[in-house]
Amino acid sequence: MAMFPSILIVDDEPSILQSLSGLLGDEGFEVMTAANGYEALQKIESEAPDLVLLDIWMPGLDGIETLKEIKTSYPNVQVIIITGHGTIETAVQSTKLGAYDFIEKPLSIDKVIVSINNALNFRRLEEENKYLRKKTIEKHSITGNSAPVRDLRRQIEAVAPTESWVLIKGENGTGKELVARTIHHLSQRATKPLIDVNCAAIPEELIESELFGHEKGAFAGATTKKIGKFELADGGTIFLDEIGDMSLKTQAKILRVLQEKKFQRVGGSRTLTADVRVIAATNKDLEKEIKAGRFREELYYRLNVVPIEVPPLRRRIEDLPQLVTLFIREAAQNTRSKTKQISPEAMNLLSRYPWPGNVRELKNLIERLMIMVSDPVIEPEHLPRPYNPEAGETGDPMDNPLFAIEDLKSAKQAFERYYIQKKLAENDNNISKTAKAIGVERSYLYKKIKKMEQQADQAAAGKP
Repeated sequence: MAMFPSILIVDDEPSILQSLSGLLGDEGFEVMTAANGYEALQKIESEAPDLVLLDIWMPGLDGIETLKEIKTSYPNVQVIIITGHGTIETAVQSTKLGAYDFIEKPLSIDKVIVSINNALNFRRLEEENKYLRKKTIEKHSITGNSAPVRDLRRQIEAVAPTESWVLIKGENGTGKELVARTIHHLSQRATKPLIDVNCAAIPEELIESELFGHEKGAFAGATTKKIGKFELADGGTIFLDEIGDMSLKTQAKILRVLQEKKFQRVGGSRTLTADVRVIAATNKDLEKEIKAGRFREELYYRLNVVPIEVPPLRRRIEDLPQLVTLFIREAAQNTRSKTKQISPEAMNLLSRYPWPGNVRELKNLIERLMIMVSDPVIEPEHLPRPYNPEAGETGDPMDNPLFAIEDLKSAKQAFERYYIQKKLAENDNNISKTAKAIGVERSYLYKKIKKMEQQADQAAAGKP
């Protein structure tokens, strides 16, 4: 937007054009005029004003028809309607067509200036939101240029603008959540919420409350009303992650809501509706789960409108150098440390590893190396087993860089992060197997992992 916002005044009364031009010019605006709708459209095309003050009653192309043309061809231009014969019906119609405000003659210059400033601020916020949305899409874009990744991007770009439901399939750690977020950010619902539901982490006895909400006093411990995930997602997208880990009982409840698009809060009698787009994800073969009696066939066909398969890292190994560079840069930002290089020999070892934990395992390894390696270049001897089959046992534990951390709280957090990453790698990044191996509940481990990811994101954003 220009330093001095430009305003086009459109009115068939010369006195209005003259008086408004003078007053708005004195306020620092760049002013241009048009005597009718046709002239206004020509001026908008050639001069690209920031805002249009548009009279309703004009000969030829009237204000309403001119407004329609402006919003069709130049949707970012703000329009304020001015009229000497205002009615509620006209005000409602112009607002529905995209006018920012409706002002009646005789015009109060103070009211006109307030409305203009509000409209320009609204436009500025819209532009900022578009910029932030663009940056968010870039941040969550799929990294890599391999054939499988290019094909994945094409599928995302094709399905994102539609309202179709999507089922994302892929192994643990491939980036299914990233794909879901990219689809949402590229969709028509991008300005509305994306609500994430991890179906595996919510205990079965709480799933109804989480999804549909509850009323105060609905059950023991329900001391306040709770808004459920479906209600929060109204107008936006709900992402049902790990859908294959839902119990059959919960699947039946989800299916009913998806079919009827109606639900009630637990303990409530009022029927609620939610306009949501559904994206689901699973690491399981749901067709096998159906045959085994563990997944409802009708729910599968309800969700599987557009299937998208996220390739494992071993099938896109040519993307490894780009991913390693990205994760080194992110880890350096998260830990506020200098970035490192990785030697060709070390990269060669990583390229030969099968990556059962996929991109998530790679990201965890790079973060671990950024913490543990003090040298500026990561060499083969820095890579632990199983990434380097020739790596020996670790030496004196007192030499571990964890002991260089000054305060106990930060050292505990670093050790916990390192310990969980190591155990995940040992168990092929399978959360259930890892939770069992270290003696904690699956939901507890999942929450820990999510918290670690959130702390990393906050550090990357420069938040304390």
